[in-house]
Amino acid sequence: MKAAIDQFLQFLTVERNAADLTVKSYREDLVALDEYLGQAYQRPADPAEITPLDLRGYVSAMHEAGYAKTSISRRLASLRTFFKFAQREGIAQNNPAKPLRNPRPDRKLPHFLSGDEIGQLLDAPPAGQTMGLRDRAILEVTYSAGLRVSEVVGMNSGDLDLTESIVRIRGKGRKERLAPLGSFAIAALRRWLKVRVLSPKEKQGPLAPVFTNKFGRRLTTRSVARMLEKYLKTTGLDLRTTPHTLRHSFATHLLDRGADIRSVQELLGHKSLVTTQIYTHVSTAGLKAVYERAHPRARVS
Repeated sequence: MKAAIDQFLQFLTVERNAADLTVKSYREDLVALDEYLGQAYQRPADPAEITPLDLRGYVSAMHEAGYAKTSISRRLASLRTFFKFAQREGIAQNNPAKPLRNPRPDRKLPHFLSGDEIGQLLDAPPAGQTMGLRDRAILEVTYSAGLRVSEVVGMNSGDLDLTESIVRIRGKGRKERLAPLGSFAIAALRRWLKVRVLSPKEKQGPLAPVFTNKFGRRLTTRSVARMLEKYLKTTGLDLRTTPHTLRHSFATHLLDRGADIRSVQELLGHKSLVTTQIYTHVSTAGLKAVYERAHPRARVS
């Protein structure tokens, strides 16, 4: 095995002109496998005798040792490349790493704000200033309907029906949906639209942008992100918060209060229910935290 590894690394260096760090990474991955197999076989391993079952044992050992799934996937990629080379050079008859599948990556739970934190953020924009009225309307609408920031800045006057409390949203893939707006969002929109001034360069009437900058032009997603960052600093809220966090918070709060997951899927405009299900994990995690804090026999003291 050691000779095969040296031959492979020489191939990477000379024929592939691989970077030193790349060669180093391959060496570490292959030496780790060689050491594992040496212990398993109780003798030096031969590349020709290594089977998929041997490598599955190696993967299991990495899981037990606490390796991250991303690290295991990287090592498997190294092994596939090595055994592909060994097979081509006649060192091994087949590629035992080929049938192995990478571990499914863990889905990170989305960051969201509590109800109190949302209230603190929505109250932050100054109600006595034009841009404060705009900012409050943006935050209220984003949270009220669980919108993406691109959907917020893309809203036109003709998309709003303030009497019926709904807004037409153009989402991903040009798909349209109707989103309900709460009373706070409607009130904030009415106050903002009274003071909004449109630039002559912008489209007028139904195609006029709902949210504009101080020059009367359509607002950009980057401007919304900067605006949010300003209020996060003034309120002392978590600076990891992004405009998308309001969408995460919207979905999490609905599920926490008993909303049906398929209704939440419809409101978010998700094509697949699988995408929405991440919020059930967030909700469950919150319930577990409450349970562990409140139940007298939840944890060993």
